[in-house]
Amino acid sequence: MMDTRKAGIKMSLMIGGTISFVNSLVGTLSSGRFTFGGFLLSFLISFLIGFGLGLLIPIKKIGDTLIRKNGLQPGTRKARLLEALVSDLVYSPIMTFVMVYLAYSQATSHGAKIPFGPMLLKSECISFVAAFILSFLLTPFYTKLIFKKSN
Repeated sequence: MMDTRKAGIKMSLMIGGTISFVNSLVGTLSSGRFTFGGFLLSFLISFLIGFGLGLLIPIKKIGDTLIRKNGLQPGTRKARLLEALVSDLVYSPIMTFVMVYLAYSQATSHGAKIPFGPMLLKSECISFVAAFILSFLLTPFYTKLIFKKSN
């Protein structure tokens, strides 16, 4: 049987990697200047931030505590929605802020005159929705995959 620390690391890698991949792809495509190198750099930075957050913040423990405190049954749709929200609130704001800041810095260093606030707000909204949906849909699948491999 796999210990919870190893399972948490694997889940952090899988969810963080998936969210980073999708958000990096959406971010570079929506910038209007998609380059494969830009996408790879965005993905790498985003992945490292997401993995680090997953290691530092006990997302599963927080989610489980909130599920208990709200009287929800683990594994139900409402519990999974709450778990996805917790994950999203941890990952999305920080990862998106860093990625938008890097993109903004690069664009303005090349003379672009773009406002940071609207760029950040739009990206935060897109990332929040995308990460929430991905977390909700993929966490049960990844959990089964992780624990199936350990048996």
